[in-house]
Amino acid sequence: MDPGVVDLSRLQFALTALYHFLFVPLTLGLSFMLVIMEAVYVMTDRPIWRVITRFWSKLFAINFVLGVATGLTMEFQFGTNWSYFSHYVGDIFGAPLAIEGLMAFFLEATFVGLMFFGWNKMSKLAHLGVTFMVALGTNLSALWILVANGWMQNPAGATFNPETMRMEISDFGTVLFNPIAQAKFVHTVSAGYVCAAVFVLGISALYLLRGKYVGVAKRSMAVAAAFGLASSLSVVVLGDESGYALTDNQKMKLAAIEAAWHTAPAPAGITLIGIPDVAARTTRYAVEVPWVLGLIATRSLDTEVTGMSELVLKAQERITSGVVAYDAVQKLKTDPTNVRERARFELHKRDLGYALLLKAHVADPRLASPKLIAVTAWDVVPNVPLMFWSFRAMAFIGFYMIALFATAFVLASLRRHDSTRWFLRIALYSIPLPWIAIELGWMLAEIGRQPWAIEGVLPTFLATSTLSVAALWTTIIGFTVLYGALAVIEVRLMIAAIRKGPFEHVDDPVPDQSDTVVVPILPVAA
Repeated sequence: MDPGVVDLSRLQFALTALYHFLFVPLTLGLSFMLVIMEAVYVMTDRPIWRVITRFWSKLFAINFVLGVATGLTMEFQFGTNWSYFSHYVGDIFGAPLAIEGLMAFFLEATFVGLMFFGWNKMSKLAHLGVTFMVALGTNLSALWILVANGWMQNPAGATFNPETMRMEISDFGTVLFNPIAQAKFVHTVSAGYVCAAVFVLGISALYLLRGKYVGVAKRSMAVAAAFGLASSLSVVVLGDESGYALTDNQKMKLAAIEAAWHTAPAPAGITLIGIPDVAARTTRYAVEVPWVLGLIATRSLDTEVTGMSELVLKAQERITSGVVAYDAVQKLKTDPTNVRERARFELHKRDLGYALLLKAHVADPRLASPKLIAVTAWDVVPNVPLMFWSFRAMAFIGFYMIALFATAFVLASLRRHDSTRWFLRIALYSIPLPWIAIELGWMLAEIGRQPWAIEGVLPTFLATSTLSVAALWTTIIGFTVLYGALAVIEVRLMIAAIRKGPFEHVDDPVPDQSDTVVVPILPVAA
């Protein structure tokens, strides 16, 4: 495979995924915030909460539309740019994507129209139920997508069939309840909730700084403070659980994140900062806190965190074993009834994917020398400096979010969140930070899996379609131009909706201390 085609295919998917993920988190979080706001309206019957819910639902709608459009582009790429991936693992990977489309997406797409246009056509309680179904569908959609992605990180519940030369499902329950998928789902949706809470907090702060729509902004900020504090705490706790899942299933990713070049005595210390040196395979100027990594990664004081050098030696052993499985598969192609070769394959089939790594260097893995196998084993190490610093930037933002929402919650409890201008400015300027953390988290998950498209099963360089470099550049440029224009439109629509404010006909008619809203009576033509 042409390395240029592989790199451009990866670049294109990264661009579409990163772009799509600008919209998904806000949709995930804002949907449930709408449920909370509308529930307050139903319980209190105060018209201002209806105004608040309808205002944020407009911003939700703008974001929702572009999220759907970019998501479709991503799924089409599995057929256009990653056709061998789709052929090789489509039996497993396609199932959760199909369920997502048939169950979750249709659910939210059906109810989203009722949510927007059903305000005056159904009871308050029925409309609240519709809003909840939209939120449920949105989050179920994320669940099935992350089940598919979690299987890519930890391909449990599937096995290679030498008769069809494809991976096939052996236990769908194991695919569904994959520990990596569960950890990724709760961590990802919590991050989406934080993203939405910061968005509502920041826009509300903008209104309060300008002295506009004070009644709406104060209440929106109070909801965002409570929702965001709970969500930001969940992100850190569930992120820790996600890291613990790596200890059993993705040890190389964990070692790369911590720049752990060698196995340290238990309990391992965590490196706060340092400069990973790939050439020397060490971390220079490291500032380490003893015991912490061992406690986080293993939940014990006597279990080691395996370093990259030792993991490379294990990869070397698995490549050697995989060559045996590869040889057995080639012989089973010509004689499927060969009992001896079938037994050899069954004994070594777990390592078949590691033998495929050799195809980056030699057409037939069986011809690889021990020296080439030793060199290839280092291919399983991802980009350590990128992993190391991305994680630390993401973690810093995560703890900053806790401090931000804790401050917001205290100020809201003291009813000073509308007058503490220094905090309002901080809240406004913090709006981009959750998106930065979320994009860094996606990079950690996907780059940390390299060189695998499917961890331990299918190398990325074998998963692409047969495309030309010119075709890839054409689609990348076309995507950038088209979705760049859509991004400009989306931002302009968001800004226009924010400038217009929550009231459709007049400026904020609510006095600062009032819990009610004066609804203007418009003349009706005879």
